[in-house]
Amino acid sequence: MGLIRQFLSGYSENFLLALALWPVASMALTLPILAYLYHRDGRLKGVSVVSTYLAVLYLLGLGCFTLYPLPSGTEGPGISYGIPWQLNPLAFVSDFARDGLSTIPQIVFNVIFFAPLGFIAGRLLRWGFWPSVLAGLAASLCIEVAQGTGLFGVYPYAYRTADVDDLIYNTSGAALGWWCSALLGRVLPPGALADARDTTHSPGFLRRCVAFWLDSLLMWLITLVIAAAAALVVRALPGSDQLVDGRWAIALPLVVFVLVEGVFPWTHGGSTPGGSFVRMSCETKERTGLRRALFYVARLVVLGLGYLRFLMVWPLLALYYLVRRRMPYDEL
Repeated sequence: MGLIRQFLSGYSENFLLALALWPVASMALTLPILAYLYHRDGRLKGVSVVSTYLAVLYLLGLGCFTLYPLPSGTEGPGISYGIPWQLNPLAFVSDFARDGLSTIPQIVFNVIFFAPLGFIAGRLLRWGFWPSVLAGLAASLCIEVAQGTGLFGVYPYAYRTADVDDLIYNTSGAALGWWCSALLGRVLPPGALADARDTTHSPGFLRRCVAFWLDSLLMWLITLVIAAAAALVVRALPGSDQLVDGRWAIALPLVVFVLVEGVFPWTHGGSTPGGSFVRMSCETKERTGLRRALFYVARLVVLGLGYLRFLMVWPLLALYYLVRRRMPYDEL
């Protein structure tokens, strides 16, 4: 027990760093995580949300425990000299002969530390055995290469030992974690995944926001590509710069917005590209003819204000939804 306590005491700073980074990383990943859970489960489930954010904490810990602390000062490993790679898979034999039982905590730690990765792959991501094991191998290989190359060249020399034995132990840990998830699945089967046809016509405010965030990313990407292509044309064709003026900078995003938030859902049952991913339709009830057209016009006006960065729009929409349980354009 003393060996384990002594071994873990050297990693307290790494754990505290992971905890400190967790809120920041969680906030940055909130929208992608929610989008993924809506797509996979068709709704938000408390267990899925908690387990996903715990997975974020684990991945942060994985990075902090294996790459931190970073080199500092003017000399030492990574600054003025490096640490050679350990490529002998039987090096643990000489380690036992030299250090005895004190080598066991290091081996056990390398196995157990990657078990959650295999468990996450098997339980949360629903991957099979070999994809989960290969994910553990890839993650371990990335870490070992980072250690052996001075964080991919950030430092002139390696500041930690890139060890092939660690690669074996880590991959074994991922396999162990997957088997644990499989055993748990026999006792407590995971919930059913959303069917490809599962689309809700009564989405909540949060799901609507996540869908609009995905749509905004898509609109930004399309606008960027078209603007870059136009810039290339302007440079290549003499006199073509006269065809492009400042009005394009305003017209192009608006045209893309109308296509993504108006034309696309009109022709796809009320689902925008982002809405399709999170399994929702903006058409909360059946509308036809002029009423359907007015609904889309009103929706474009309301969302357009938010798209144009009028920040007060979103709190007002949230308040409206809290009171009416619908959006203003749903009243039509």
